[in-house]
Amino acid sequence: MIDTDKKYFNFIDGKWCDAECGERFENRNPARWDEVVGTFPKSKKEDVDKAVKAACKAFQTWRLVPVPERARLFQKLGDLMVQHKEEISKLMTREMGKILLETRGDTQEGIDTAYYAAGEGRRLFGHTVPSELPNKFNMTVRMPIGVAGLITPWNFPMAIPCWKVIPALLCGNPLVFKPASFTPATATRLIELILEAGFPPGVINLVHGSGTQVGVPLVQHPGVDLISFTGSSAVGKDINARAGAQLKRVSLELGGKNAQIVMPDANMELALEGVLWGAFGTTGQRCTATSRLILHQEIHYDFVDKLINRANAIRIGDGLDESVEMGPCIDENQRNTVHEYVQIGQKEGAELRCGGGFYEEDECKGGWFYRPTIFTGVTPEMRIAKEEIFGPVLSVIKVKDLDEAIAVHNNTDYGLSSSIYTQDVNAAFKAMRDLEAGITYINGPTIGAECHMPFGGVKETGNGHREGGWTVYEFFSEIKTIYVDFSGKLQRAQIDTGKVKEC
Repeated sequence: MIDTDKKYFNFIDGKWCDAECGERFENRNPARWDEVVGTFPKSKKEDVDKAVKAACKAFQTWRLVPVPERARLFQKLGDLMVQHKEEISKLMTREMGKILLETRGDTQEGIDTAYYAAGEGRRLFGHTVPSELPNKFNMTVRMPIGVAGLITPWNFPMAIPCWKVIPALLCGNPLVFKPASFTPATATRLIELILEAGFPPGVINLVHGSGTQVGVPLVQHPGVDLISFTGSSAVGKDINARAGAQLKRVSLELGGKNAQIVMPDANMELALEGVLWGAFGTTGQRCTATSRLILHQEIHYDFVDKLINRANAIRIGDGLDESVEMGPCIDENQRNTVHEYVQIGQKEGAELRCGGGFYEEDECKGGWFYRPTIFTGVTPEMRIAKEEIFGPVLSVIKVKDLDEAIAVHNNTDYGLSSSIYTQDVNAAFKAMRDLEAGITYINGPTIGAECHMPFGGVKETGNGHREGGWTVYEFFSEIKTIYVDFSGKLQRAQIDTGKVKEC
């Protein structure tokens, strides 16, 4: 269990250790800022170098372990996570603020990812393909790549690290893991459970610290062969440029400006529940959060009135309280950013219908809480309709028909998640085809991805790779093409073809 003011450490080359410089940083509870969850090593380039060298050394043995044997360890990891689910979830709530209902789901996604990997270890399929020449056999196999550098965000402190750590290890890649500085304790707990499950200590290295002091050296280190990053589009572009200079494989899962469309024939109560969950779950701090609500003009006014009443009734507070429905922003800076966007929306002429200010009542005075906020009268070109806010702010846009709804939806640089509520099968299929997004929900909110399905987006949401499901194993492994010629003579592809013997 985690004690207040507990000291945490890096894990490098099989040992728990402090940073070379000896400096540390604090991790605080955003709901009760005076509560220190723990202190962590303020690592730098030297620590990254030690971790990468340890991973390089481990690669020589880990790559030779049969994949099904690696997979057995993930079964054990999943079992351990089930045993410690409540402990992990409460720690996560203390670290980043979202309510226990959500952190339990976050932990469960890690569990599901571990169990999925346990099965995937016997399905890391290649292909057998006919040869154009006689007495020749063609096939592909999946091979480890090398050392993986993993950089994760704070809003899903268990699920997203599991999305990266688990497939990297299953595919035979030792790794260096830099978790978000806001959620280093949950990351540490994951590493502890991985070690308890029986993984060789050298294959996983944990380095705490900032993006500039740890993230950049990790991306640029010549011993790192691939990078997986989840975070903002601006940082993702910088990482892509740095890693691209060394031709490293890079997976980027970046920002979103997701929208829910509601048509007149929709189940209105279901659509209402969906947008409330999508917009204000995790305090809007999800890359898949519903940031825009696109309403058909026929149902706009009634729907907005009901939505505002429900939003005003959301109970805000410490996520450890089971009755609370929405927790705080991650820190003061993020809350200030949210408030700045609210002011921008007002200056642009949008109508602030609810929220729009700090929430500091009673026990919430010591945290970074913000009221659920809704704007109406938003036009597609307003900044609040185009830029990622990462907070509990919803922009409502009125449209006249489905074609306009789709056009408004696509009028953004991002393309992660999308949603439409309709009972019309034709409208649903048109939306599935035309919405520019990596994920589309029919009669569901923009949040709620499942670990066995591909996750990612288009445009500035990423660079084409997908996390989750079978596709993430394609990123973390290399295809090797193998030809076996058992003819006993030289055969020249493309030259000696077309010679069919008589039967």
